[in-house]
Amino acid sequence: LKETRYTRLCSTKSMLTVNGMFPGPALHVHKGDRLIVNVRNEGKYNVTIHWHGVKQPRNPWSDGPEYVTQCPIQPGANFNYEIIFSTEEGTLWWHAHSDWSRATVHGPIIIHPKIGTTYPYPKPHAELPIVMASWFKGDVMEIIQTALATGGEPNQSDAFTFNGQPGDLYPCSKAGTLKTVVDYGKTYLLRIINAIMNEEMFLMVANHTLTVVGMDAAYIKPIRTSYIMITPGQTMDVLITFNQAPSHYYMAARAYAGVTYDNTTTTAIFRYSGNYSAPSTPSFPNLPNYTDINAVTNFTKQLRALASKDHPIDVPKHIDTRLFVTVSSNTLPCANNSCAGPNGSRLSASLNNISFVNPKIDLLQAYYQKLKGIYKANFPMEPPYFFNFTADVMPDNVLTPMTATKVRVFKYNSNVEIVFQGTNVLNAAENHPMHVHGYSFFVVGFGFGNFDNETDPKGYNLVDPPEVNTYGVPTNGWAAIRFKADNPGVWFVHCHLDRHMSWGMDTALIVKNGATLSASMRQPPHYLNPC
Repeated sequence: LKETRYTRLCSTKSMLTVNGMFPGPALHVHKGDRLIVNVRNEGKYNVTIHWHGVKQPRNPWSDGPEYVTQCPIQPGANFNYEIIFSTEEGTLWWHAHSDWSRATVHGPIIIHPKIGTTYPYPKPHAELPIVMASWFKGDVMEIIQTALATGGEPNQSDAFTFNGQPGDLYPCSKAGTLKTVVDYGKTYLLRIINAIMNEEMFLMVANHTLTVVGMDAAYIKPIRTSYIMITPGQTMDVLITFNQAPSHYYMAARAYAGVTYDNTTTTAIFRYSGNYSAPSTPSFPNLPNYTDINAVTNFTKQLRALASKDHPIDVPKHIDTRLFVTVSSNTLPCANNSCAGPNGSRLSASLNNISFVNPKIDLLQAYYQKLKGIYKANFPMEPPYFFNFTADVMPDNVLTPMTATKVRVFKYNSNVEIVFQGTNVLNAAENHPMHVHGYSFFVVGFGFGNFDNETDPKGYNLVDPPEVNTYGVPTNGWAAIRFKADNPGVWFVHCHLDRHMSWGMDTALIVKNGATLSASMRQPPHYLNPC
């Protein structure tokens, strides 16, 4: 990790990168491999790296979120991560997990099938990683530190990028636009990663059909579609057959509206090989409108696990522990109303009305060494008050959360259901991509309005629900997830919109050890960085 100078949008800045690359280098492995990665911090900020979607069986020590599973790697220090792959197959990614450094510190993880096995679809002619990221003209670490100091909204990004390039629609960007030459009639696999900080994205390729075959390193039943909607944290494996009139075609992506969002559009160009007269400008796709909630729902409701003989799933049917978790934006009071949030308050966010506070020493070390006073194990099973969560007008007492470091403890092998309920507190309802570390989970249901625990479970899909690590809880709606707590350790749960994570829309799960060594957390590595 080192500071590297990059020029985009007519201006140059120094930013943290891995080996000078933006996006960072791709890691290529086969299913079930084990990898050791030494991370040396030669930058000026504390940093950690998270291997997003890698379950890390029994090995939370290398999961990466700062103050959750490790103290950060300070400038000049290093740390050896041991990355243990198990059932994952497809595309994941790695990213920094400290303040907002992930904006520039991230890259693909490509998990090929085990030697001797192959994809459950025809082998593509070629594969292309497509990493979508946010570009800020300013220093991202300063942007979030300033926002947390003033209590206001952080500055929005100035551009989105495909593989580090903003594309033709931004100033000083045309020369660098990502351009790919493709062969007529051939099928390519796009490994699409949303590494953007705060926006869910619609993506299309002009005049071409996309077939989504994988998500979060698990296979799904193929979805033929003109567009995808992908949230920060998610990955999608998408087949595209270039079978249109040979020409130049734009791939373009723009945001699905949040409370605040960057409304720019990033582009890349696919150019057919061969002889033909090139168009003056490539064909442009007709992207869904920023606020098109129907486009979001129509896409996400098609997600179903492949659930085949070679790729079976095991959905928990009998639930041992149920959590009902409200997901809210909030405010905290400031002395003399001196902050930059609504009415002089400080912007905050919460799960079950608790805004997570980073501990002084990481939760995993505190749990393992039985240190007192670092966290409380009483994260609530339900919110402190029930109200019309998705109404236009809210009672005042739901605005201010409690600030605390609270976690929930689960017995080994217990079957868990969590219903995430979005709220309209602060009139700030938006789609929240909730991410669980250490697990993939089954999304057994979602809907709009308030979850009804009598009628809604009757509509659950327990046959082929998608198995993912990040899922967008619908705007003013709910999502129900299930998993078996069979991975002992300390695992972070948070919204993958980074401004919400910074404001406290987080908690952690502690999964206790089972009865045997193979059902217990591994020993810590020889060296742990100090806080």
